[in-house]
Amino acid sequence: MRVSIGSYNTPLSFVTPICSRPSGGCLISISSSSHSPPALRLSSFPGLRFCGGRKISVGARAGVNGASETTSFEPYLEEMDVVTFLDPPNYLIPLDPGSYNPAAYLWKKIEDIPEERRHRLLQLLNPRLISIAWEIAGTRYHDPKFVKKTDSNIRFNKDTAIPFHVYNCRTSGGPFLIAWLKFFKKTIFYGNNGKTYGRFSSGSIVVQFANQLCPFYFEVTEMKEVMSTEQPCDLAYEFGDGLFDLDEFPSGFPKPVKHPYPFSDEVVIYIRHIGPGVLVGQAWQEGKELDQVPQKLCGEILMVKEYNPLEN
Repeated sequence: MRVSIGSYNTPLSFVTPICSRPSGGCLISISSSSHSPPALRLSSFPGLRFCGGRKISVGARAGVNGASETTSFEPYLEEMDVVTFLDPPNYLIPLDPGSYNPAAYLWKKIEDIPEERRHRLLQLLNPRLISIAWEIAGTRYHDPKFVKKTDSNIRFNKDTAIPFHVYNCRTSGGPFLIAWLKFFKKTIFYGNNGKTYGRFSSGSIVVQFANQLCPFYFEVTEMKEVMSTEQPCDLAYEFGDGLFDLDEFPSGFPKPVKHPYPFSDEVVIYIRHIGPGVLVGQAWQEGKELDQVPQKLCGEILMVKEYNPLEN
């Protein structure tokens, strides 16, 4: 069998996949007793599953209480296309980088995934692939036309029917003080002062209680580049000291209080759009002192907008 990729014709010899490998704290196992070829090609028929009878089991440890949760599902070809593009098999000859824009291609592949299924990327993409997605998203700024393409739902006005937007997020965690920063939620809302704000929270019961005492609010601002690396970006989540002048916020949210360390030490998360409703961020602790060397707070963060049928 031959697979055509761009101007290349690559012969492929398919083998029944039976593998189990840990990667970035997430165990992904694929097994099958059939001899059907694995769906490692680019899909042409939307809605097809990743080969009948084959499932991917994802086990992930989330939260500071050490609780683990395992989910099992049959991924669709559109979802596996994203994984394959970020982590192609060795026997697939890559496209000539000069013949296409990788960020535009990744955007199209994410766009092909129905909105109600995009949350599966949080299980399918491990921290290493999330870092690769950040790098690929950087090629979007090489195209003057494509650089203007963004997720229009990030910034909105008071007339928006939905008062806030929720994203599910994943990263590789960080120092002990932010060990909970692995699987968490992000809420974006519009303030009555004309600015856009957000808040991070966790699903863990223990951390939920802590979140009420120390809510992690931030301000969403337009930003062209990461201060520490001078790499391009779209937005920045600036945590400041946490004492934002907010008179209105989503129901059930506590009032802003001063951030605990390290979030009080000039933490900024820089954002790149990689697809509709999907973002990737890079968190930096830039420090208050002039001679302080900025350092990354944690691994790159994948953010997927929570599906809300009322918005469609």
